[in-house]
Order: sequence, then C-alpha cells, then structure tokens
Amino acid sequence: MNRIDRLYAIVEELRAAGRRGRTARQLADRFEVSVRTMERDLSALGQAGVPLFTKQGLGGGYTLDRSMSLPPLNFTPREAAAMAVALSRSEHVLFAKDARTALQKIIAAMPEKAIEEARAAAGKVRLLVQPVPDLDAGIVETIWRAVRDNQVLRIHYLDVGGVETEREVEPQHVVVGPNGSYLTAWCHLRKDDRVFRMDRISEAERSPTPRCSRPVVPEPVVDGHETKLPASAL
Repeated sequence: MNRIDRLYAIVEELRAAGRRGRTARQLADRFEVSVRTMERDLSALGQAGVPLFTKQGLGGGYTLDRSMSLPPLNFTPREAAAMAVALSRSEHVLFAKDARTALQKIIAAMPEKAIEEARAAAGKVRLLVQPVPDLDAGIVETIWRAVRDNQVLRIHYLDVGGVETEREVEPQHVVVGPNGSYLTAWCHLRKDDRVFRMDRISEAERSPTPRCSRPVVPEPVVDGHETKLPASAL
C-alpha cells in the first residue's frame, strides 16, 4: 500500500472507530508500519485539514471530529444482525471492501450491549457458499468506473464458442448474481444490446470514442432471469 492509499485508509479506520478512536500503536499495527511512520502520517492528515483530535492518558488516542462519524444508532439486535448478514453476502470483488467498512461504521456507532446481542443473533445464521468464477479486480474496477461515468469501454471478450473479439461497448449496468457477474452494454460490433460475462473479459480500458444517446434497458434479462434495482431501497 502506498502512502496516499494509507492516508485515506487511516481516515476510514478512524471514522469506523468512532468515539473510541485508535492509538498510534494500534494504527501502526493495523497498517504494518512503525509508530514513528504512523505519527508522521497523522501529522500530515492534520496539516491537510482532517479534523483529528487527540485524547491524553489511559484509553487515549486519535479520533475524528464527531461530524465525520455516525451518531449512536438505535438498531435492535435483530436489525443489526440483518444488516450484518446482508453485508456479509456482498462478496463480489467490486463491493466486498465497501461492505466491510460499512459494517465497521455501523458497529462503531452502536452501544456495546447492542453489539454483543447482535453478534449472538448473527451467530445463529449460516450462509450457503456458492462457487463463482474468479474476477480480475483491476478489470472489474475499470468496468465499474465506465458504468458509473457513462464512458465507452474497449474490451477483449471470449465468447461461449471460444472466439475472442475486440469491441467497443457502451456500458449500462453491472449485474451481480449467484452464478457470476455480468456487464450489460450496447455493443458497437453487433449494433445491439448485449450481455457480457465478466470472467470472459480479458482486457478492459476506457475508449475516447464519445458515447451516443441511446435508451437504456431499465431491467435487463440475464441468462433468462429478470434483474432488479437494489438501490430502490435507498
């Protein structure tokens, strides 16, 4: 991890810790650097305007301004367990890290007793483990940014017949399912909407080709299955 990435990660770690904060030693151990290096990092964050506060004495350490963390949350143990189970299912390479940090933030903002009860409830739940194709994290991130920013992608794709083609596509959705992940897009080569399995995309890069104005299929059908919009709950 380079220093810039570590500085961002330190802020997220302190945000997740909430009012409990972290000592320089705890942060140094977490990011596998010396205490001296961590103190320099914390000083750099303070100079950059990150609102860090220090607590002296026993139990002291570094905390973020309370406005940058969640207030105490009145989740019932069952609600918190439901959140933990739902976030634990976010094993897709695109969302796994974000799901972990989201759960850390929720836990950090809850009272200790509620955390213990939620852990006990979640401990009674088991998830089925389903094998899914391995995905290249770099390719997935490139695809996601193109989807998010409405950018044209140039991809190398291996079809079901084993034929590899290079094509430009206009991404529409990332589809996450129990048997794999897909990209839905308008394909310049086929002049039509297409569904691409992500594990068959061997290369992906942004293209300078401008995107055209086309209607987007709101709920695409993938492998004969309907899809739905998870953000409808937000």
